[in-house]
Amino acid sequence: MGEHATAVQERLRDELATRRPGREWHTEHRVGGTPVDVAGASADALALVELEWRRADPADNTAKLFRHLADGRFDAERVTVCQVFTAYYDLASGGVSSKRRNAEFVGDAAARAFDRFDYRPVDLPLGPPKRGGDLPDEWERATATAADAVADALTER
Repeated sequence: MGEHATAVQERLRDELATRRPGREWHTEHRVGGTPVDVAGASADALALVELEWRRADPADNTAKLFRHLADGRFDAERVTVCQVFTAYYDLASGGVSSKRRNAEFVGDAAARAFDRFDYRPVDLPLGPPKRGGDLPDEWERATATAADAVADALTER
């Protein structure tokens, strides 16, 4: 990830630590050798947050995590994956791109297949700058909005 995406990733981790202090929050959490952008663990639950900045195939992130779930790589009683999509995946005509729809389809299918698994797509209302551009002034507020949605998706049991 670039420096802007890393700044948002770290801010998201910090915002989640404030909203869900009962979890230990990290960036670059390893699952099967692959880093997950943000993770929050408690004694019996694990939250995995993938930040989809400008990825060509975000469905790959969801499929990868669900494959690891099927392989038994998670000890947590409950696993929640939140896939945070920037406005890059929004269509000018309204709605979202097929890339995002495919990722959500994979996530929803996995949630139906595994009882202890939840999947939530989350909007990050931010147009990610292209290389060399600057983060928009509202990036911190947009990240807080996404953190609210992720925190709401986490059911404390």
